[in-house]
Amino acid sequence: MTAMQSNLSREDKMTKNAFRLAAPLLIAALAWLGGMPSAHAQKAGDNVVAAGWFHINTSGNSSPFTTSVIDAPINGPLGLPSSFTAPGSSISTSNADTLGLTFSHFFTDHIALTAVGGIPPKFKLYGHGNLIPPGPAGALGQQPLGDPGLNPIITSARQWSPATMVQYHFFEPTARVRPFLGIGVSYNFFTNIELNPAFAASVNNNLGATLAAGAGKPGPTSVEAKASNSFAPVFNIGGSFAITDQWGLSASVTYIPLKTTSSMIIRASDGTVLSTSKATISPNPLIMFVAATYKF
Repeated sequence: MTAMQSNLSREDKMTKNAFRLAAPLLIAALAWLGGMPSAHAQKAGDNVVAAGWFHINTSGNSSPFTTSVIDAPINGPLGLPSSFTAPGSSISTSNADTLGLTFSHFFTDHIALTAVGGIPPKFKLYGHGNLIPPGPAGALGQQPLGDPGLNPIITSARQWSPATMVQYHFFEPTARVRPFLGIGVSYNFFTNIELNPAFAASVNNNLGATLAAGAGKPGPTSVEAKASNSFAPVFNIGGSFAITDQWGLSASVTYIPLKTTSSMIIRASDGTVLSTSKATISPNPLIMFVAATYKF
């Protein structure tokens, strides 16, 4: 018998032993739940508050950055267009966890209006590729976005996504377990956007200084980041479990096809906008929510 076969045999035995130990506990738990007194899940007129944990999973990169620059005398000799796109450049977002809160009012035994809130999560943004102007201008100034020493380029951005949903709860109010489907709308915006100081210094040195000199506005430059606000639909699926007449558990998955525009703005020392680089990002968050519920 090889070492690999021996390891597999030990793992199989451990799995079987774990199952033998877990099976009686599972049967006992099911018997205990089955023996609990009947509990009404939710009915018309009820209010339900849920508090738990949001895990927000994001995916995908943005479109390439498109940069518009100030019309300056240096543009002509360098062949720098007023607007250009940097192929291969993009940004992506991190995942996040936070406290979630929901409030539901049941207008009928099956239909509820739910408001979603909580502590706004913080995300990080990572750069990819390079921001390189075309032509001779690229030799004078270009900005790496994917340099590990400059990432995350946004160290923190707080996302606010208050949402309202209409949910349909299946089965009767006397059912202990009730699946539900929901659809609604969210309003999404960002605050407290913090640039990585190393990235900001690199942008000012590599792009800001060249643009400022070309525009006849010498001196230190500054860089800032912004994100656009947007409405987005909300799609929700989940289920609730009544432990008592008041207390219960809930779990759900929510999908938001979110799209926002991220901007990086370089300013001269007098506040003049030297360049604006924009990328459209679709993080499309998938949000898992597990919570304790209280009905009143």
